[in-house]
Amino acid sequence: MSNTNHASESQDSQKSHKTQESRTENEESGNGERAATRRMSPVEVLREARAQLAELAGVTAESVTSFERTDDGWSLEVEVLELERVPDTMSLMASYLVEIDPEGLLTGYRRLRRYERGRADAKSR
Repeated sequence: MSNTNHASESQDSQKSHKTQESRTENEESGNGERAATRRMSPVEVLREARAQLAELAGVTAESVTSFERTDDGWSLEVEVLELERVPDTMSLMASYLVEIDPEGLLTGYRRLRRYERGRADAKSR
């Protein structure tokens, strides 16, 4: 039984390695530049934006309230928890504008506003 398991694991490892080689070959042209990349799906863009903002700014992304494609990639407005307090309604939240390029890399972010959780906007947008 254990030889069968090891053979299966070895085959899986070889398949994974071949898939990775294929991806690398498809992504690079002869001069080392990236070939045409596939478009990221909206879900992939959202995941990348949240993860990269959390890593760079050290904040916890809670939701995405705005999302649109731009000439330079993607623009998102992300609501984050900036300072957790007790009770939860006193926690400080913030809204960030996040810019993502077509390949999914964060190109910039800035805080738009800061507010207490549960506090409604004074005026609607």
